[in-house]
Amino acid sequence: MKDGAPLKLACVGAGYFSQFHVEAWTRIPEVNLVAICDRDEQKAQAMAQANGVTTVYGSMEQLLDNEALDLIDIITPPATHMELCKMAAEKGVAIICQKPLAPTYQEAVELVKSMPDNLPFMVHENFRFQPWYRKIRQLIEQGAIGDQIHSLYLRTRTGDGWQPDAYLQRQPYFRTMPKLLIFETGIHFIDTFRYLLGEVDCVFADLRKLNGAITGEDCALVWFKMANGARAIWDANRYNESDSENPRYTFGTMLLEGNQGSIRLYQDGRLTLQPLGQLEEEVHYQHHHRGFGADCVYFTQKHLIESLLKHTPCETTGSKYLQNLQIQEAIYESAKLKQAVRI
Repeated sequence: MKDGAPLKLACVGAGYFSQFHVEAWTRIPEVNLVAICDRDEQKAQAMAQANGVTTVYGSMEQLLDNEALDLIDIITPPATHMELCKMAAEKGVAIICQKPLAPTYQEAVELVKSMPDNLPFMVHENFRFQPWYRKIRQLIEQGAIGDQIHSLYLRTRTGDGWQPDAYLQRQPYFRTMPKLLIFETGIHFIDTFRYLLGEVDCVFADLRKLNGAITGEDCALVWFKMANGARAIWDANRYNESDSENPRYTFGTMLLEGNQGSIRLYQDGRLTLQPLGQLEEEVHYQHHHRGFGADCVYFTQKHLIESLLKHTPCETTGSKYLQNLQIQEAIYESAKLKQAVRI
């Protein structure tokens, strides 16, 4: 914010998920969303009209030539991120960029290294900002289940990938991605496990494809050995369905066990705490069915703005996010070799 004025922001990309970004920005008073840019100007215009934005552009070049921006939100496919981030960086514009950061790990490393050291650069990793994970982290830090975490088990069944035409309506490019479940969804939980439990020492993965109409894997059983001695398991597939009215609210159920009790996350966002020798009791906290994942996009973007205004590092800088991608690569390597891989 310059002299109390809101930060000037533009969003690049008007695809499916951008609706959550754009709507959330309109609720952050420290930001002035001045433009939306997309190669398909009709899509950009529709997104702008729906959110009270008056200016649209059909190219990044036009946007940067005509607007003096403080921040740019890149919400485009991974293959475009390198070029767009470099263009914004050359103008000295702070960047928040959606994941996947790049099509390959090597390109992601190149992208991060190309960013100037003094330029704020955040990866839009929003799962850690879901209210239940913020509350679980708080409970862990308070010692609610002891001072030693034994295990974390997360089971996810989104049920959006069993049909012959799976993903065509919402995100059709999913069908031809050579790497799908870990690359697109698992990366969120790699970051979440690190947020809750700390660093990862070792992984072992069994990956499968259940829907023969797609290219990449849609089923995974991944075992993590954490540096603090805990073990974590992600048991996931996009083929089978859950019994939840909205399986994409929490994306699954979680059981977290420590030396003094357990925490449970249910698919409706309910959290419970069960100290050893006692009955399970509900943990009361705030979460709302708004936007995506209990408004986690808003909380992610709000965190970035607070970091920019306070001149403090954000939680998911590019360099920090590369650690998630190292673990992602180790998971694919483990599945290929059929053995555990150290990080």
